[in-house]
Amino acid sequence: MKFVDEATIYVRAGDGGHGCLSFRREKYIPKGGPDGGDGGDGGSVYLVADRSLNTLVDFRYQPHYKAERGMDGSGRQKTGRSGADLFLKVPVGTAVLDEESGDWLGDLREHGVTLLVAQGGFHGLGNTRFKSSINRAPRQTTEGSKGEQRKLRLQLSVLADVGLLGLPNAGKSTLLAAVSAARPKVADYPFTTLVPQLGVVQVDGLGSFVLADIPGLIEGAAGGAGLGVRFLKHLMRCRFLLHIVDLVPMDGKSPAAAAREVISELQAFSPALAERERWLVLNKVDAVAEDERAALRDAVVAELGWQGPVYLVSGYTGENTQELMRDVQRHIDEMRTAEAEGAEAALLAEALANRIELEVRERLEQLRHDRAAERRDGRATDDDDDDDEDGDGPEVFYVS
Repeated sequence: MKFVDEATIYVRAGDGGHGCLSFRREKYIPKGGPDGGDGGDGGSVYLVADRSLNTLVDFRYQPHYKAERGMDGSGRQKTGRSGADLFLKVPVGTAVLDEESGDWLGDLREHGVTLLVAQGGFHGLGNTRFKSSINRAPRQTTEGSKGEQRKLRLQLSVLADVGLLGLPNAGKSTLLAAVSAARPKVADYPFTTLVPQLGVVQVDGLGSFVLADIPGLIEGAAGGAGLGVRFLKHLMRCRFLLHIVDLVPMDGKSPAAAAREVISELQAFSPALAERERWLVLNKVDAVAEDERAALRDAVVAELGWQGPVYLVSGYTGENTQELMRDVQRHIDEMRTAEAEGAEAALLAEALANRIELEVRERLEQLRHDRAAERRDGRATDDDDDDDEDGDGPEVFYVS
């Protein structure tokens, strides 16, 4: 299955049916009077969040959707049948924007949530509606109104409690496989993970949470290099982040330099997202001698000026991963409790989430405009095209 996290679709609601101009004509009943019925309402178009869907790929191949038109009224005061509403299923986590106006229409974050995106036309009136004591043979009717038409942009962001952030080959996929039932592809070359991977982490006696492996970032990702923007935007709805740092980078960089590169891209993409709570996880500790680990950890912390929690783990051997997951579960529970019991905590969390979403939308829109300008000027390259609709894409597996 090709993973598609953005698609443009065209929706059109059904027009309302026209009112009928008719007079009763029956034998032995002279001057029967007006009996034209009303038309039916046009069908509306709705989006419905469905947890069984993981990608917007279907909308790439079928972008046009139209609801049913209302039937016209008829004689004997018969009302036309209303058009059937059209319900389109989208993955949970889909945001909807009006492509032409730029208006934010809604966000479908929970299974079963329904969003009206195109209102059906209203019915026209038959001439029966216009009869009165001084107008006994009205010839007035009204036509049904047109249904709304919209060009919509659908944007999908994964919904997870915790996001794994880091450079390629930092060991994020290995860590996800070690602590959950997810089985992402793991190899010793960059960009093994091409799409977000979700795993449910079960913590004995404490509960569970959703962990997202976001594909690795490269330098310039915030400016659109590679597929960096697509990767970064999937972090915006995580409660907090685990910054995975390779203690023995393959390219010879120091762990602190690798960490600063990711932090720089995060801040350039969205300053508000960079404010999201992060824990530092120094991975591949199995490749470092035991008597050198503490000194290496202290050196990285000092060089970064790090103030938050720090963990030494090995996704390959599983060393200290369960301790990390237990602490993550406890922290998530504390966050949920604070937001449920304290109005101030909930307001602060909501305010930060709103800032992140606004900055990410503005950033994506700016990059889209820049890309369009480059294409018009002939400056775009094949590598700049983030929206490849052809060819075979990577597969995505969401494992619970």
